[in-house]
Parts: sequence; structure tokens; C-alpha cells
Amino acid sequence: MKVTGFTFVRNAVKYDYPVVEAIRSILPLCDEVIVSVGNSDDGTLALIESVGSPKVKIFHSVWDDSLKAGGRILAVETDKAYAHISPDTTWAFYIQGDEVVHEDDYPVIRAAMEKYKDDQRVEGLLFNYRHFYGSYDYVGDSRTWYNKEIRIVRYNPEVRSYRDAQGFRLHDRKLNVKPVAAWMHHYGWVKHPAEQAKKLKNSISLYFGEDKNALERHNIKEAFDYAGIDSLNRFSGKHPAVMQERIDRKNWQFDFDISRKNFKNMKRRLLYWVEQKTGKRLFDYRNYKLLK
Repeated sequence: MKVTGFTFVRNAVKYDYPVVEAIRSILPLCDEVIVSVGNSDDGTLALIESVGSPKVKIFHSVWDDSLKAGGRILAVETDKAYAHISPDTTWAFYIQGDEVVHEDDYPVIRAAMEKYKDDQRVEGLLFNYRHFYGSYDYVGDSRTWYNKEIRIVRYNPEVRSYRDAQGFRLHDRKLNVKPVAAWMHHYGWVKHPAEQAKKLKNSISLYFGEDKNALERHNIKEAFDYAGIDSLNRFSGKHPAVMQERIDRKNWQFDFDISRKNFKNMKRRLLYWVEQKTGKRLFDYRNYKLLK
């Protein structure tokens, strides 16, 4: 069984992506990791080189900024990284630049890859998600956040990234997957408010391209206001070890009253209540097909 990790990145220094932590978090599970480095105007290439592992294979990419509408450019760059995977790979382990795997989950991830490596019905493995918000002490617990996503794909050269790179398709159909009892830690909403505002402005450009009014519609200030979220819970667990140095460098304070809920309508409030009581997320869109 051969496992190849893959990711893409651009301007990771400017927007303070924890991409080094992301790569290091999957290295122990991978035989090699493909990193497609886009044309950056900061020290992104040197940052990736600093990982210092012979497993890391760096390739260079020039982003086509005309493909920004709807975030399509993110899927295109995912596909570019995927195209560098060697054909003798069994599993392709995808990770984005703000996602980190916990070392406590290595055994269960490895066991799932071994268990299903010869079962051709299984085209992917489905991870649970924790979305940190505001600081490393809070996680989103509402339907604002996707709660599961495919992050390990059975290698097939015909697999393609879907829409804005949150899922995959094979011949335009959803992948058949098995769940794995592991968590992906998403740190895309954990930055100093000024840094978060800068990152969001860049993210909006990835979805709206040349639309000059997009920033005004999203009303992004010089410092992002984290207070507008609908619901959070305190995180009582342990962060991945590779994140600890970054967490220790945290230079802002965020406090949130978790009893305060800010749902837009009664329907969202009711669905939240059902999920909290039963653990089931009703009427949720699934970017995959679960195998029985």
C-alpha cells in the first residue's frame, strides 16, 4: 500500500496559512507528499522547503486568475497537484493549507486504509471536522459548518476536484465512501482580527474575481468582527502537537458567551436543537455516497 499526500498553496506567508503544520501532520501517514506551489509574491516556496522532509515533492504552478468565479480556481489547483501523484499510489491523502490531522488519529486512519485497500467499492474515506473560530478555544457547532468531507481518495487518474475543492467526483458522480473515526482540524477562522480581514479579502477575490463590489457587499473591515457568528462551543480537547508552537504565539484575545445564539430564523434554531439532542444533522447536503 502506497499513500501519497497532496496539497496546493499560494501566498501562505502573506495570509499566514498553517500549511507547514498541515503537511507535517500527514507526513507520518504518507510515503510522499506532493505540494503544488503557486506563483507567490512572498516567501511561500522557502516556507515549504523549510519542512525539510525528503518525502515532500515540490512542483510549481502558475494560477489562472481568470478562473476565480465561484472558487473554481481552487479545484483547478487541486487537480494540478493530484496530477503529479505517481500511478502506483493506493490512497491519495488530500489536505488543505489550513487543515491539520491529529496524531492521536494516526492508528485509526492507517487501519482504515489497510482495511479497505483491496475493496474497490471504497473510493474514499470520510473525515469528521472541527472548525475553530475566533480563537483556538472555540469551535463552530451549527450548520454554518460542514461536518464531514472526503480527505482520502482511492487513486484513480480520472478523479477530479469538485466545484471549489471541497469534494471529489469520478466521471461526474459522487464517490462511494466509508467513514473513518478521525477528525480534521480546520483553522481557517483562527487569526488576529486584522490578519483574518486580510485573508478574507483574498478569499473573496478567489470567489468573485473581478467583481469590484464584492468586498463592499461582504463589508469586510480592517479588523474582522468575530462576534457575528450564530453559535459556538468551547473546545475541551487537545490540539494536534504540530499546532502547539503556533497556538503559543497567539497575540489576540477572543471571548464568547456560548449561551448566546444568533440564528437567522426559527428553522435553523430548530435544526440546531435536533442535532444537539440526537447527533443527527437533518436535510444536510452530502458531497459523497456512504457505503453500507
